[in-house]
Amino acid sequence: MATTDADGTTHLRTCPLCEAMCGLELRLGDGPGAPTVDRIRADRDDVWSKGYLCPKGTTLGHLHDDPDRLRAPMVRDRATGEWSEVTWEAAFERCAELLGGVRERYGIEAVTAYLGNPLAHTFGLGRYTGLLIGLSGIPMVYSAGTADQWPKNLACHLMYGDMWAIGVPDLDRTDLIVAMGANPAASQGSLMAVADAMGHLAAIRDRGGRVVVVDPVRTPTAEAADEWVPIVPGTDAALLMAMTHVLFDEGLVHLGAADGLVDGLDEVRELVADWRPEDVESTCGVPAATIRELARALATTERAVLYGRIGTCTQEFGTLASWLVDVVNILAGNLDREGGLMFSTPALWSVTALPMPELEGGQAIFGRWRSRVSGVPEVLGQVPVSCLAEEIATPGDGQIRALVTVAGNPVLSTPDAGRLDEALPLLEAMVCIDNHLNETTRHADVILPGLSPLEQPHLDDMIWGWAVRSAVKWSDTVVPPADGRPEEWEALVVLAGILAGMGPADIDVDAIDDGYFVALAEMKGADPAVALAGSPGRGPERLADLTIRTGAFGDRYGAEPDGLTLEKVRAAPHGIDLGPMVPRLPGMLTTPDRRIRLAPGHITADLRRLRARLGRAPEQLVLVSRRHLRSNNSWLHNVEVLVKGKDRCTLLMHPDDAATRGIAGGATVEVRSEAGRLEVPVELTDGIRPGVVSLPHGWGHDKEGTRLSVAARHAGVNTNLLSPGRLIDEPSNNAVFNGIPVEVAPAG
Repeated sequence: MATTDADGTTHLRTCPLCEAMCGLELRLGDGPGAPTVDRIRADRDDVWSKGYLCPKGTTLGHLHDDPDRLRAPMVRDRATGEWSEVTWEAAFERCAELLGGVRERYGIEAVTAYLGNPLAHTFGLGRYTGLLIGLSGIPMVYSAGTADQWPKNLACHLMYGDMWAIGVPDLDRTDLIVAMGANPAASQGSLMAVADAMGHLAAIRDRGGRVVVVDPVRTPTAEAADEWVPIVPGTDAALLMAMTHVLFDEGLVHLGAADGLVDGLDEVRELVADWRPEDVESTCGVPAATIRELARALATTERAVLYGRIGTCTQEFGTLASWLVDVVNILAGNLDREGGLMFSTPALWSVTALPMPELEGGQAIFGRWRSRVSGVPEVLGQVPVSCLAEEIATPGDGQIRALVTVAGNPVLSTPDAGRLDEALPLLEAMVCIDNHLNETTRHADVILPGLSPLEQPHLDDMIWGWAVRSAVKWSDTVVPPADGRPEEWEALVVLAGILAGMGPADIDVDAIDDGYFVALAEMKGADPAVALAGSPGRGPERLADLTIRTGAFGDRYGAEPDGLTLEKVRAAPHGIDLGPMVPRLPGMLTTPDRRIRLAPGHITADLRRLRARLGRAPEQLVLVSRRHLRSNNSWLHNVEVLVKGKDRCTLLMHPDDAATRGIAGGATVEVRSEAGRLEVPVELTDGIRPGVVSLPHGWGHDKEGTRLSVAARHAGVNTNLLSPGRLIDEPSNNAVFNGIPVEVAPAG
């Protein structure tokens, strides 16, 4: 919605930068030339965020006006390395020449794609990436998923039958939250959509509740909590096994809403029988008394919840930890109850979360194929993203020779970053959909620029699947894109057609779009003819109407006259609040018998490896990652107002660890791992567990050939140069970023 007065035009918009989905007021000036953003502030009437806004949301104008942002397709001359702006027609012809050539010479098996996590935050890309994969015939893709939340996806798939059936803490009604490996002060929520997460945590304490944070670092979230429990990185699963032992040993198990729906209770009882808190306290660094008290509190507090996030996923035992978070919630009676771990009811469904037919019903059918070089078995259709470098660099049948990246910067965001950086020039074709010439896209042959957040409408879909209450909001385009340029989804359709063997001139985008829409309508039980007539327009806007109308609150094309449509959502400029989470068991279960599998064999088999961990000698120093409120992976480092001031790319280190190594605060140190080395300033703090050091991720903007003028002045270092690609959580294939053994010494 837009309103105009003498001073300019005010637009209401949802911030697309993270899972908080905060409402904004943007004021555009009416001066000569292109419109400029004069002011961004919180929308106080937004039904979701209620006037909250973090520093990132105020910078959408900076992102739009960034002089380094690409506004026309770029083609690189391989002989000279020089870049040239070209027309969209010329760019697509070059894509066809390169990608089509690889396809003709080696087959589609020589082509892959890397999908970045901005797909979850854009209007068109996330809705059409599935079409790119399906129409092109690319046999497999790599994604940020195996560098983030794959253990949680795997656990939910096996327990509930749906990899996206992810439970969410009912923050508004809980009296106790124990958060493990999560820092909402920086991330707002992660697989927990909430605006002003710290305000919600403060409200828990204000009403007499309790907040406990389990983390190796005393993060800002831990600072604001009632209790900080500094754990040894990578041992969360052992801690949770001991907590589960306490629940059984002290007769605290009560299933609550899950009673009568759980298989495997006796098996879990047997599995945890010899995991006493006293057996794990030296490994975890957490006193047995603390472990027992946490288990008791979760089971005896009337409304309590255990929440685990990225720190529990990106570690050596990520799947066990992710599984056990749900196990503890179930056994303590906190699943599907007010104040506990509940399942969201989104107003619309996401095409990226549609079930995979080959994995329906939560079947543990993994290892259907293996990576060519290392022989790693697939899990949920993917192998570790760290395999990409070796698949490019190793000759032989099936070698990857062409890569399409969609809104991702894997040179900074994936393990063995140095190996991938060295491998990308070996490709015969590389095409990127991206807004910048960054550390990854500098290797491309063609860059197809996306739109700025202000040049496209916005409607979150996937994120509402793990929101702390139900709501829906629509945002209109603020600044129309340049005439004649395709939208992001159209570029994906053209690339899909090219990879399918079509020439750019022969690709009928509208016909392909119609076919895609009809297929999705049929999957959701809608009459395609009625849906085509009832959802006018094209592209992601038409899909948005389909997903709302066939969603939980939709009108089902007239069958539910009072239900939602995109038109109704558009007519509510501050959004539509659809209420708090409600109990959803057993209806949300998609296992064949509609029961919860408490002890999936694919997961419990990894307990042998965890048991061996208890006897392992501790490392002298291990590295963990961290993030900052003003940062979002590598996306926002070219925004001056977010990166100026104190250097945030520092190595946090405990003073005792520094003293034994002759390191002074502020000095430059060398950090080494088996994967690589780097030099970085050290920052001493007692807010980190001794034996642990921490680096932020997303930095390392010192590569030649990029066009990130602000980021280059605040380059920092790439922590993933230290992340060995061989370190993965074995059941899920997820990368290990936390608990990496390192050595730290004075530089030079």
